[in-house]
Amino acid sequence: MSPRSRSALLPALLCLSLMGPAAQAQTPVETTPVPTPVVPATPLPAAAPPAEAPPPLPPAALPAPPADTPPATDLTVYAQSPAAMAFADDLARRRGLDPQWVREQIGAARRQPAVIRLSLPAPRAAFKNWAAYRARFVEPMRIRAGQRFWDTHRTALERAEREFGVPASLIVGVIGVETLYGQHTGNFRVIDALTTLAFDFPASHPRAEARAEFFRGELEQFLSLAQRTGMDPQVMRGSYAGAMGWPQFMPSSWARFAIDFDGDGKIDLLNSPVDAIGSVANYFKAYGWQPGQPTHYAVGFDLNTLDKEALLAPDILPSFSAESFAAKGAVLDAEGKRHIGKLALIELQNGDPANGGTAPTYLAGTDNFYTVTRYNWSSYYALAVIELGQAVQAQVPVR
Repeated sequence: MSPRSRSALLPALLCLSLMGPAAQAQTPVETTPVPTPVVPATPLPAAAPPAEAPPPLPPAALPAPPADTPPATDLTVYAQSPAAMAFADDLARRRGLDPQWVREQIGAARRQPAVIRLSLPAPRAAFKNWAAYRARFVEPMRIRAGQRFWDTHRTALERAEREFGVPASLIVGVIGVETLYGQHTGNFRVIDALTTLAFDFPASHPRAEARAEFFRGELEQFLSLAQRTGMDPQVMRGSYAGAMGWPQFMPSSWARFAIDFDGDGKIDLLNSPVDAIGSVANYFKAYGWQPGQPTHYAVGFDLNTLDKEALLAPDILPSFSAESFAAKGAVLDAEGKRHIGKLALIELQNGDPANGGTAPTYLAGTDNFYTVTRYNWSSYYALAVIELGQAVQAQVPVR
């Protein structure tokens, strides 16, 4: 799934696999020696209302779901690869599958140069830009599509929220960011993508062998899934990393978290938005979603006691109680001060302040915010999902 801040985006459960640098702390300067000034952090922007036409999409050097890229065809088939064929025999033996069938499926996969190219880390930008990133997803066209999705599947969303404790707005936000409500689910043959990354992962990647091993595991899960369900592995399409369907689940996530939520006797994340709704909710519940807990609070800073370096050191992992958070100079609102559990200071850059950017946006992330980042390991992604869902919800009539 789409399984992009904690600064580590790995292509585990989603279609994305990006890594970004940790946000750098920028300590504000106290200008006057007045008693205990409280400086509010940059406010989070309000959800964008629908407009007649969407604004142009600005470029953003941030971890984000890549646009679908038509696969370039390479006539090199993996039937010619001794390593791939040895893997096929071993997989068949361990999984109890027909060895000839497994050889045929992997052997028919074609090496895709575009997949190799897309798997390389993007150039690391000096400054990320939350405002630009947000504008790509919390925008009128996506909000209107989300409103239609919510209206159409209101019953399923309400049932998922009731049974799993996961807000409908979060489910809607995830599916909207991942695939624009099923409109963009990927153009690569999954068998090509996974086999290419399993046996031709670029050696220049800093974690090449670990990533190749991961994709060999996903290829195994994919063929096992196809054999169990009767799906044709030569036909299924997804992202360049092999993520599939409305929620962009990797094969291992499909096996672990996908459910039959529409009650038709089969799990179909490719064609059933209701199954996607239930599966996203099940995913978050499995990763520890706590019903009723906010994802984040507003935060400001007390310049007299601020130790921002210590607050940012754990990155997005909640590590501070509300009391210890305040002791290091983080000023919570009334609701945040009552929070039971751990908090993390989340920093979202807004470009280079020396070149037209603005000060970073800060928030106090809870365990539920951290849970959202398990879908895609990026605080920018997590907040975009949260705010898109909230923007959609604001346009849906209450019944």
